[in-house]
Amino acid sequence: MPDDAYTFARGGEIEHGAGFGIKIGRPLDFAAVTDHSEYLGIIRDMDPELPLSSRSLRTRLLEDSPLRTTIAWIRTMVLFKPRFDGAEGGDQVTANSWQTIIDSAERNYQPGRFTTFIGYEWSSMPDKNNLHRNIIYRGSKVPPVPFSSIESQDPRDLWTELEKQRASGLDNLAIPHNGNVSGGLMYDSVAFDGSALDSAYAERRMLNEPLSEIFQVKGQSETHPALSPEDSFADFEIFDTILSGKLRYAEPKGGYIRDALRLGLEMSHRDGFNPYQFGVIGSSDSHNASTPAEEDNYHGKLPLFDGTASIRLGESVLLPESYQLSRRWGSAGLAAVWAEENTRESIFDAMRRKETYATSGPRIAVRFFGGWGYPRDLVESSDPVALAEKSGVPMGGRLPMMGASQGDAPTFAVWALKDPDSANLDRIQIIKGWVDRSGKSHEKIYDVALSDQRTPNAVTGIIPAVGNTVNIETASYENSIGNVQLSAVWTDPNFDPQTQAFYYARVIEIPTPRWTTYDAATLGVAAPEPATLQERAITSAIWYEPKGDPH
Repeated sequence: MPDDAYTFARGGEIEHGAGFGIKIGRPLDFAAVTDHSEYLGIIRDMDPELPLSSRSLRTRLLEDSPLRTTIAWIRTMVLFKPRFDGAEGGDQVTANSWQTIIDSAERNYQPGRFTTFIGYEWSSMPDKNNLHRNIIYRGSKVPPVPFSSIESQDPRDLWTELEKQRASGLDNLAIPHNGNVSGGLMYDSVAFDGSALDSAYAERRMLNEPLSEIFQVKGQSETHPALSPEDSFADFEIFDTILSGKLRYAEPKGGYIRDALRLGLEMSHRDGFNPYQFGVIGSSDSHNASTPAEEDNYHGKLPLFDGTASIRLGESVLLPESYQLSRRWGSAGLAAVWAEENTRESIFDAMRRKETYATSGPRIAVRFFGGWGYPRDLVESSDPVALAEKSGVPMGGRLPMMGASQGDAPTFAVWALKDPDSANLDRIQIIKGWVDRSGKSHEKIYDVALSDQRTPNAVTGIIPAVGNTVNIETASYENSIGNVQLSAVWTDPNFDPQTQAFYYARVIEIPTPRWTTYDAATLGVAAPEPATLQERAITSAIWYEPKGDPH
């Protein structure tokens, strides 16, 4: 229930679907329960007779053979899909379940200590391609029922509904979710029906969707090796399989955020509008009222798919190939927001202005500013944030043209502090995207801060790897390499004041064990590849526009 989700987020213990207790390592500051709006509450209200209802997953795992458990699992999945359309009293059931979500958020809201947001997930799935959005409300004023994809699968119709709600005082925003499995539709060059985009579309998209999700259980949506072949860190937690009974490849083009930011620059250059000028967050996507964001405390997304280490690694339940996806899922992401205080209004307003970043799970602290003429010692000053804001903008902002008009290149200040309970930092990178004067977009990655006093090779420019202290057999590592904190003040060496560009920061940890490696150590089996990973944080971009706001 929603109360369980908030209990978990605040650091309390709840029962996992497989019957054991789960607890997050450290409490969260804010959370939202965003259940799917489609058929909300119908399953619980119908209370259908399912094989795993009569005897729980936990009981079957303890008492039955893997084959018998698998048969019960498959029968449950098949029977879990009754014909909901026209279910008696369905509208009232949805309204009641929505009220339960509202009441729970109101009951658990503790301004200044723990913030809850009322929200839901709009779950459009054209041809099984994921176009989901999480809808977040600023306050207690919300509609009587959520707008669902049963009414329309077109995001523009969702925006129309959200715009009507805002006009009546129900402030809200939508956050695109899992673009990596959208089949290229999430950040497309055309609208849902194939029609051309225009300035009105761009304006509506940015008003309704100022943020987009970049990390979560079902992979990352930053970039893909096929889109960024020169990015040596692009292969992090790739999940590119459409979520359907028949496995098929999810087209990367149109499904990843860096590519979307580049497309937005191209459209702005060519057409004078940019629909993809958004900030980023991370999120969880667990269906067990929890946030499995910690590699060493991972308990999965769906109890039937991955409720125990033995299920996740295929040791106890023999799942069909189309359901063997869980070991490719990652631990969840987290949303980070630079807000004045821990309240709904303050956090929501920070999300609206895109002063946000995402992590793949660790609590890495990152500040990122862009401006003109920053001093080289800015990050060592007594109040670097005030100094950075005085002549620049934070993550999510737009650089004024004043410095470029004087022939200066923009300067960026970035500093990062490791999560005290996680790994040391390997490096800070600034990713630049720009359009040349013909309108073609490009990208380049700059390593602006390196740990352990490493420097690029004087001849090749290659940066030595940070090293790897992971012991795969014991699922452990040492913080004997890397730095606790890193910082840099960096000026773009290839700046063209006549071309548009974006810049964002990426902070990368040293290698650590993946959750699959922790599971393998628990079970005493060989760890599947990849056995290690490098967790990270990614900031919202800062944009430079020589002609001002294209909108």
